[in-house]
Amino acid sequence: MPFEFQGKHVTVAGLGVSGVPAAKVLHGLGARVTVVNDGADERARAQAAELEALGVTVRLGDGTASDSGSAAGLPEGTELIVTAPGWKPTKPLFTAAEQAGVPVWGDVELAWRLRGPDAPPWLAVTGTNGKTTTVRMLASILKAAGLRTAAVGNIGVSLLDTVTGDTEYDVLAVELSSYQLHWAPSLRAHSAVVLNLAPDHLDWHGSMEAYAADKGRVYEGNRVACVYNLADKATEDLVRAADVEDGCRAVGFTLGTPAPSQLGVVEGLLVDRAFVEDRQQNAQELAEVSDVDPPAPHNIANALAAAALARAFGVPAAAVRDGLRAFTPDAHRIAHVADVDSVAYVDDSKATNTHATEASLAAYESIVWIAGGLAKGATFDELVVGAAKRLRGAVLIGADRALIREALARHAPEVPVVDLDRTDTGAMLQAVQEARRLARPGDTVLLAPACASMDMFTNYNQRGDAFAQAVRELGA
Repeated sequence: MPFEFQGKHVTVAGLGVSGVPAAKVLHGLGARVTVVNDGADERARAQAAELEALGVTVRLGDGTASDSGSAAGLPEGTELIVTAPGWKPTKPLFTAAEQAGVPVWGDVELAWRLRGPDAPPWLAVTGTNGKTTTVRMLASILKAAGLRTAAVGNIGVSLLDTVTGDTEYDVLAVELSSYQLHWAPSLRAHSAVVLNLAPDHLDWHGSMEAYAADKGRVYEGNRVACVYNLADKATEDLVRAADVEDGCRAVGFTLGTPAPSQLGVVEGLLVDRAFVEDRQQNAQELAEVSDVDPPAPHNIANALAAAALARAFGVPAAAVRDGLRAFTPDAHRIAHVADVDSVAYVDDSKATNTHATEASLAAYESIVWIAGGLAKGATFDELVVGAAKRLRGAVLIGADRALIREALARHAPEVPVVDLDRTDTGAMLQAVQEARRLARPGDTVLLAPACASMDMFTNYNQRGDAFAQAVRELGA
């Protein structure tokens, strides 16, 4: 039965980019809304004032919502909690909700439940790395097929705004984080992909097993295709464990030659042996590898995943090619900045964990590596072992650079290392200058930090901008 919101007491946990739209939508549906929020900074107070003007109750700095707060009770009368995706399941608020039998939804779950009878199907993308690029590639392919679509979800476009707005769509390309999937028990996609799995956000999920299980929720109830990565067996295991609709198929993607029911690469071509007649004997050319920008191995994998979801929706092969050609990658994702003295400078500031950095390092033959920042509990031995033969040198910055330096000393002692003992933002210019000194013609100076940026920068965007600016100063 649909949830009836009129007159219901709904608690929204958290303000921010998801909480404010959720509170507004629920209020508009006639619910009696109370918002609880940990912080009470200037932004939170402004958001609270906006909601209170509508008649929504807001409690800032509420101990109910604190990890360590003693007031673990629900706001009186709460019949449903809608939470911001980042709130940990260990919050006392959620413990109290479980004890009281009160359901907890995320904003994605709320959006799913509010879809109309003619709502467009969702093509869903999750994974540790590559989600945003894949979703945007997918949207570009769908648009090339003449379909009304949008890239939405964790990409920054509110699903709530999408499903309650006036724009009509044929299909949605939906990026979903593990946090969002944790709080979305009834989501049922048309088709979905888990791109890859590597340890991430374990402080939130509690274990790798719990993290993988939340990622795997994206496959539950799929109607047409569960797309998985042949190079990452854990994604196939999640498909096998999923409860899907009758007739839903498992479709793999690979950088090698595809078998039947797979997409892959043959002689510089992206080919489909899943969504063709007589897939035992036939394959359909989709695009050339050179149509993928940039044609790094992990980005080709992203393109194959996007193509598989599009083909599951019935998109013709020509639209895959045209959509990939039209796609422009976001900034700070293995972006070529400039060539200086026959050395390429590449910004992959978005590589904030070891899994993303491993893929970035694999794209180049001879590298001066700029790395470091906040490690978030990561270790770097396996990363260094895999990349050692490609490293011309390394320049280390950031608070946890010693962890990378020690891994280099253990597994690549012949690689020269420059350790910059400073964490101010000006360190990036010095890092680029040191990298130039180590590089030789034909090398790539690669910013792929394997760490978060917040020790020195506001975010990875600012870090990448600082790198690009430093490179431009070299060129000048």
